[in-house]
Amino acid sequence: MDKLTSRRQLMAAAMAALGASVSPAVLAQAVPPAAAKRPAAPTRPLRIYAITFRGMTDVEKGFEEYFASRKIPVQITWRDLNRDATRMPAFIDEIRSSKPDVIYTWGTSVTLGVLGAYDAVDPARHITDIPVVFTLVASPTLAKIIPETGGPRKGVTGVIHVAPVAAQIQAMAAYRPFQKLGVLYTPTERNSVVVLDEIRKIGRERSFDTISRTFRLDAQRKVTAEGAADLVRELKEAGAQWLYLPPDSFLGTLAQDVIIPTAMEVGLPTFASTEQLMQAGALSGLVSRYHSVGQFTAHKVEQILLNKQAAETVPIETLKRFSYQIRISVAEKLKLPPPLPMFNYAEILNDAPIAQ
Repeated sequence: MDKLTSRRQLMAAAMAALGASVSPAVLAQAVPPAAAKRPAAPTRPLRIYAITFRGMTDVEKGFEEYFASRKIPVQITWRDLNRDATRMPAFIDEIRSSKPDVIYTWGTSVTLGVLGAYDAVDPARHITDIPVVFTLVASPTLAKIIPETGGPRKGVTGVIHVAPVAAQIQAMAAYRPFQKLGVLYTPTERNSVVVLDEIRKIGRERSFDTISRTFRLDAQRKVTAEGAADLVRELKEAGAQWLYLPPDSFLGTLAQDVIIPTAMEVGLPTFASTEQLMQAGALSGLVSRYHSVGQFTAHKVEQILLNKQAAETVPIETLKRFSYQIRISVAEKLKLPPPLPMFNYAEILNDAPIAQ
């Protein structure tokens, strides 16, 4: 197989995985059609206890707006972990005393803090008797939120926000083939660790090397930004041809001001796994809209509380389509224009990165 044929096949595979870019307004799976039969209105507001990891995001905006647009009364108790796992026991105590109708968890770390791994549940530390709907979890199976078989876990459903890792790898290779992929991640964020494990597995199957670096931890094992720029330079010096930005909350706080500018400085293209990282200025990414993820998560809450479905019978899903985005100003600075066929299906961004 010649290189041109291989490249065309990769591009075709990426196009099939990507589909067209999607607007939240037309995402039928996130917002049911107006003509769809609605369940009876609740006699009191639905009580939702929501735990975020790093404050409010567009996911939460979409979550709230879904209920408003459907005229469903809700009473949401918002709590923020603020990246500090020591806050979780107090939240668990509050959940037990307030007995909400459902619990909303943002991200892998929060979800595991509330539920525990499926094979390591401790009733003294975890919630076992209230439905949980998670959001922004990259791989609930690898994180052991649900069984490794992919089967249901009683009282649990949710929304996966990242495209399949294999599709992301295809998208990168279609833009610029590579033999070495660099990954920078937080070792204490389970979300990032499981994605890295999957990348390594795909690398063994597709014959590319995965070069990784972890953010440093201080004496209290809290992640620190110290030396972050040097880690990007190390990846470049080790031969990385792409810098993959995983669904990593701490990385997201440094992406716009440290990680992506350093990558630009050394000529290393960046690929975003999430909308937030794309907004921070990455060259390209295969992403789902956070607002749509929030709406879809709210729809699953509606299915449980108003349609009276058991949480475990509500499918754990991703959005049906993802948007392949390319920031053209970054491509020009890196002198790395996208292949012409990509203009047929990619969303070309001409704007500057969005301030975080």
